Amino acid sequence: MGVLPAVAGYNVCHISLVYGCHIVVILSGYLLAHPTHNEVHIMKKHALLFSAIATVALFSSAAFAAKSANVCQAKTYEMGLRYQQQSAEIAALQLQTYHFAQQRLAEILRHKKDHHKLAVVMDLDETILDNTALLVRDMQNCHDYTHWDTWSDWEVKGHPRLIPGAKAFIEYANRRGVNIFYVSDRYKKNKKYTMHTLKELGLPQVKDDHVLLYSTSKQQRREHIRKHYHIIMLMGDSLPDLSAIFKNKKGTHYNRELVEKNRKHFGRDWIVLPNAAYGAWTKAKLRAWHEQ
Repeated sequence: MGVLPAVAGYNVCHISLVYGCHIVVILSGYLLAHPTHNEVHIMKKHALLFSAIATVALFSSAAFAAKSANVCQAKTYEMGLRYQQQSAEIAALQLQTYHFAQQRLAEILRHKKDHHKLAVVMDLDETILDNTALLVRDMQNCHDYTHWDTWSDWEVKGHPRLIPGAKAFIEYANRRGVNIFYVSDRYKKNKKYTMHTLKELGLPQVKDDHVLLYSTSKQQRREHIRKHYHIIMLMGDSLPDLSAIFKNKKGTHYNRELVEKNRKHFGRDWIVLPNAAYGAWTKAKLRAWHEQ
């Protein structure tokens, strides 16, 4: 509110409300130095009108702010999703990873005579299957997809794409007689739909005992496989896909230390694919440069 200087015995009262990026003039008028009874009545009516409009505007402003906060929260994933879904670099990294994994598998098999008891254990989501269409849909609807409350419906009705290089690698392992196990934390109740998706994408060895979905921990499922097979390679987009040591609540800094301590595994029997869309790292604190 701003009060202009008195002009010829009058005060000019100019009241404005800033709403969003718009300035709405609500009341602008002249207040007499000695108003009559009728003028006082008119000013009271204007005051009541202003009060009503201001109340509505304040509630609208609060709703607008709440919606903006929600939009902002969902939009925090946008850059990562753009990279994961649209960048040529991510496709190059995925192809590069699978090409290297195939070379490494060929090297391992050269030293193994009997392949029928060898196994490769692979995660599904963002390792073999590209689910970014669901994540983008949720973000555009201002919904935080890391609540995972839309995932079950996607497993039933969705049509994920293959990660570049995944099918060629899996087909190579299959031709060489290696057992392929799909170990994922997808819903067990949706197993028939997940198996249908994998078959529809033309992947081999999609059998009930080779598709192990969420029930026990991934480590327990891996140990179940080890009772009958020798696991020669583990692949995933998240470190717990490789070992239970990364399934902890000590934060990303601790896991980075574990990566360093276990560096001999990476590129040998542990293969990691990039995922910029989600993961434990999304809650990590960033480190800024502070100029001295």
